Amino acid sequence: MKTALLLIDIQNDYFPKGANPLIGIEKAANNAAILLNCFREKEMPVFHIQHISIKRDATFFLPNTNGVKIYESVLPLPSEEIIQKYFPNAFRKTLLFDKLKAVQIDDIVICGAMSHMCVDATTRAAFDLGFSCTVISDACATKDLTYLNETIPACHVHGSFMAALGSVYAEVRNTKDFTSSFKE
Repeated sequence: MKTALLLIDIQNDYFPKGANPLIGIEKAANNAAILLNCFREKEMPVFHIQHISIKRDATFFLPNTNGVKIYESVLPLPSEEIIQKYFPNAFRKTLLFDKLKAVQIDDIVICGAMSHMCVDATTRAAFDLGFSCTVISDACATKDLTYLNETIPACHVHGSFMAALGSVYAEVRNTKDFTSSFKE
């Protein structure tokens, strides 16, 4: 099986001085950079997913801002694909599926942000499209959410989504475990 790495929305607005900072994004980005370097060392395909907000009332990932730019620790090389998207699912109205199939990808390793939104939507879509998926949990980040006037801590949000994805849609692993078996 041929494998590719998807780095989803690791963009400036999710970091501490950005418009929508996430909890644990620095650690997630560091782990994503480790994954990225592993794929580069093996000359395996890498796809950077970049969200651009087009909704009128959007508050982050606005076009032509510093916040929409891909974060410095995972900047794409000229040879790496950048797929721009406008919806949580990275396959919706993009060329991602066609690009993956063009290089005969069967297996996708997924990391990025947000665990409860774009990582979830893209993983489920990839599974439904027939890809085998691995989500690297400690290379993903999210934020606290509110439901019925109750705050749900980011760690619970993240854990719930990793558990749900791991039940059917993906193998959920951590960076150290994945990279040690990946290098073998």
